[in-house]
Amino acid sequence: MEKLSQIWFGIQGILFPFLEREIEEPLTEKLKQLVRTLELIRIEDFVHIPNYWHGQPPKYRKEIARSFVAKTVYNMSTTRELIDRLKTTPALRRICGWEKARQIPHESSFSRSFAEFAQNGIGHIVHKSLIDRHLQGHVVGHISRDSTAIEGREKPQKKSKHTAESAMKKPKHKRGRPKNGEKRLKKLTRLEQQLSMTPEEKIEDLPTDCDVGTKKNSKGYKESWVGYKLHIDAADGPIPVSCVLTSASVHDSQVALPLAEMTNQRVINLYDLMDSAYDAPIIREHSKSLGHVPIIDINPRGNRKRKEELTAEKHRLDIIRFKRPEDRRYNERSNVERVNGRLKDEFGGKTVRVRGYAKVMTHLMFGILALTADQMFRFIT
Repeated sequence: MEKLSQIWFGIQGILFPFLEREIEEPLTEKLKQLVRTLELIRIEDFVHIPNYWHGQPPKYRKEIARSFVAKTVYNMSTTRELIDRLKTTPALRRICGWEKARQIPHESSFSRSFAEFAQNGIGHIVHKSLIDRHLQGHVVGHISRDSTAIEGREKPQKKSKHTAESAMKKPKHKRGRPKNGEKRLKKLTRLEQQLSMTPEEKIEDLPTDCDVGTKKNSKGYKESWVGYKLHIDAADGPIPVSCVLTSASVHDSQVALPLAEMTNQRVINLYDLMDSAYDAPIIREHSKSLGHVPIIDINPRGNRKRKEELTAEKHRLDIIRFKRPEDRRYNERSNVERVNGRLKDEFGGKTVRVRGYAKVMTHLMFGILALTADQMFRFIT
């Protein structure tokens, strides 16, 4: 917090007055938010420009990276809208790094730059650096884990012919009880397989193709979408600490272990808060192995007797007006829900116009960067 306070006082007392004198007009609240975000994340320091290249040299990569952050802060839908705003708003243009409107590159240059950023994974690199600078070594009370649907503008990918043929060649399991002396190999689930994998292997094993996902909403009705699913770990604040993007059909529980290990490398937390989708013994034991206390909503999984017991217990607690400590802590899980809501409503989570896993993840990570910076400054303002 001391480091954040120094950055904030420098921005508020020195940078804002300097920019207003240079631009010769007062800064709007949105411009101030953009300046705070750019000054905190310093994305231009992570843009790599090669010393040698073939053909025309890549120009304005750092300015374009700053412009994509501005696109997220202003919640613009398209790159064309961003370019129009840069050409017509001198203050925004100069904050991004261009003096004159004629210096702004063509839309194709923005597209090529975005493809490079996606290939290099600049969003993940900058976000990890931001969390390491300001949260590493600090104790975080709760880590709230959840996922949110990301609708894509592409067709769901079909299984390749090779995959379909290999699936047909697999021996089918016989129905019924095994014969006397017959041994049948049990197929391991993805959760069980992850126990023997490294953190990198767990991430690589997750499907990332665009497909169809289905889940129940808060009212109990099923919803389907075509695209992806973004899994987020949010600290108290709420501040997103780590993110993983998968196919829409991937179950939340399959991402719990790699996401927990990624978060454990960045911050120290005491409690892991998860909903009933993560109710599995492997996830509970893994959380305890990291030194955390798992608080996971119980999933009866069609067990009517178990469901009646949980309902009766809740009714008894309501009668005596008693709330268990773990239930009070579980309420903190709304942190990740607020992160999901702000990402979609304010930072471009609903306006995904790119295609492919790498580009979609980069688009979302620009939003995560802006959201993380905004939440950090809310602690000291």
